[in-house]
Amino acid sequence: MNLLRSEIASTVASAPSLTLDSIGVPLNLDLTTLREALPMSPAEAPQRSLPKLSKRPKLAAQPAAERSFVNVFVEVFRDSGEGDEGEKATLDRIRAIARSAKNDVAAEDRAVLGNEVLVRRNFVSATIPIAALTDLEQDPGIAFVHPSQPLTFDEPIDHPALNGAPNPRGIGDSKLRAAHGDGDGVIIGLIDVGGFDFAHEDFRDAAGKTRFLSIWDQGGDFRKPPSANGASKFDYGSELTKPLMDAAIATEAAGKFPATMVERQSQRTEGSHATHVASIAAGNRGVCPKAEIAAVLISVPVLKDTLAERRATFSDSTRIVHAVEHLLEIARSKKKPISINISLGTNGGAHDGSSGVSRWLDALLSDPGRAVTVAAGNAGQEKGVNAEDLGFITGRVHSSGRIASRGLSVDLEWTVVGNGIEDLSENELEIWYGAQDRLTVMLKPPSAGADWIAVRPREFVENRRLPSGTTVSIYNELYHPTNGSNYAAIYLTPNLQPGSIRGVEAGVWRVRLVGDEIRNGRFNCWIERDDPVEIRSAGPVRLFRFPSFFSEVSNVDSHSISSLACGHRVISVANLDDARQRINVSSSQGPTRDDRSKPDIAAPGTDIIAAKGFTEDDKVWIGKTGTSMASPYVAGVVGLMLSANKDLTSAQCSGILQRTARPLPGASFEWRNDAGFGVIDPAAAIDEARTFNQRVEV
Repeated sequence: MNLLRSEIASTVASAPSLTLDSIGVPLNLDLTTLREALPMSPAEAPQRSLPKLSKRPKLAAQPAAERSFVNVFVEVFRDSGEGDEGEKATLDRIRAIARSAKNDVAAEDRAVLGNEVLVRRNFVSATIPIAALTDLEQDPGIAFVHPSQPLTFDEPIDHPALNGAPNPRGIGDSKLRAAHGDGDGVIIGLIDVGGFDFAHEDFRDAAGKTRFLSIWDQGGDFRKPPSANGASKFDYGSELTKPLMDAAIATEAAGKFPATMVERQSQRTEGSHATHVASIAAGNRGVCPKAEIAAVLISVPVLKDTLAERRATFSDSTRIVHAVEHLLEIARSKKKPISINISLGTNGGAHDGSSGVSRWLDALLSDPGRAVTVAAGNAGQEKGVNAEDLGFITGRVHSSGRIASRGLSVDLEWTVVGNGIEDLSENELEIWYGAQDRLTVMLKPPSAGADWIAVRPREFVENRRLPSGTTVSIYNELYHPTNGSNYAAIYLTPNLQPGSIRGVEAGVWRVRLVGDEIRNGRFNCWIERDDPVEIRSAGPVRLFRFPSFFSEVSNVDSHSISSLACGHRVISVANLDDARQRINVSSSQGPTRDDRSKPDIAAPGTDIIAAKGFTEDDKVWIGKTGTSMASPYVAGVVGLMLSANKDLTSAQCSGILQRTARPLPGASFEWRNDAGFGVIDPAAAIDEARTFNQRVEV
């Protein structure tokens, strides 16, 4: 089961030497686009969705579990009765489990899976065999095991017709540019997907060499991992160093192979997301044209990936932690400030900054000279702009409301697509409500005559197989360890058994929340969203990973911001349509579940022209639209702020951006759930960063 799950779940990986072919289930990946996958009009409402892997340890034990792995965040008790020695013993046990797991797989698998154990205070990130999760859960020295969260890649909208060279994005007059030096002395860190075209003209210095210091390809096996080069402790993936990239450029200049073929990456997508983002933040025509660039290529599956690549790699929130830790090590070694951009997201969790990855990043960002900018996400659209527009499918991810009193209820409509599509991914709906309240969670499948499944607080239904073949698990738990709130989780799992594979039952699944005891009554729900990817065709049926969504009546157009962008110290960015002076319809909205003001700021992210990576024609520039384009613009501005004042913290950078932002036409200085505190004013922010701590005695 876990081998099959690793085909479609980003939070599970299996040793690549053990293939599905060896157990008699050959799958051939034939990916197409979302629009090709929907032979219907929006009026026919796609009727089919799916569930994501139940990440609870109780679902762990499956055949071949010793060959299947998950990433977890583990909180260790600071005082288990034995003082520091007790904490050390617990950490040693976690390391031993991870080490044993690595030794139990073939040598060729170790470098791909990786299992570096990171420790920050009493918080641990580790790669663990699924079979070992029960032991961790029962360890008396462990407070809580946090599941990793799947990463989402909100692919921006391409505008191939926008292919002329962009105007330089240099900021400020000569006096201000002398103060920030166009980013000289700063590192721009990039965590992204699709491949970095280090040889593109937008990243060459005056001598024709690349401005990239390094690229850590987490899914690569073409070069040694960073630990072999002394760049960091991580022992998986491969690292391209500047000398290797410069040698490849010289080879290309000599009339031989293209540089990016000489030094390969596991992802090499024409018009790549990563290259475009890097160009905005730090290209020669970007915001920080004199900064050095360090990059991490996350192994997030995109439409051209193979099943083997998905099976053998993780694309979850622990990989973001590894990437940030690696980039900070580079900055420390160079003794330079760093501004890091993450144009990826997560959608699960409480959306209040309490997830493992958010807490880890907040701890890292307490130090000066470092900042992290995160795209708000592209889940803001609640309905189609025109008859052909299906953007609402990935936008209807949130619902909320208030149950007024005991005995009352609220119904939600959770849509799973069908009409020729079999959805083979796993889908998850998370419901978060206040500690004062008690709710019964009920689920009714789409089948005519299906019975309600009711789960009261402290009850659960686990792996219940329905007549349709869909497996349902529901948990209704009290007092989550990280935030004290109550939460329920519903998982819809397809039938992945060999010989009888069936997708999740298509139609509208009804979710009913019943008030057992109400003191507040407020609740929020999020769907853990999939990126649409076709797996293969089986006769007239197409097998997909596909996003489920709320119906129009159940969707609530707020709180759709990526949970990764809900951290306290990260800077979250909305997409400004600069030409129209309004927020793009697809830009995700706040606030956080605990009512904090996220996103922080809006920046240009619509019709943005930047480098076209790995181009197969003579066009080296391309236009794209998304919060992925807005976030690196802000990361570049923050880089200039750090160049002007290297002692700024990420929180101070956020405060300065908020203070200096300008309102959209017709708006006030108040925070808005789509625009944050307003539109970024780069020159004002840099000037404020340079001068705000110049005190005057009176």
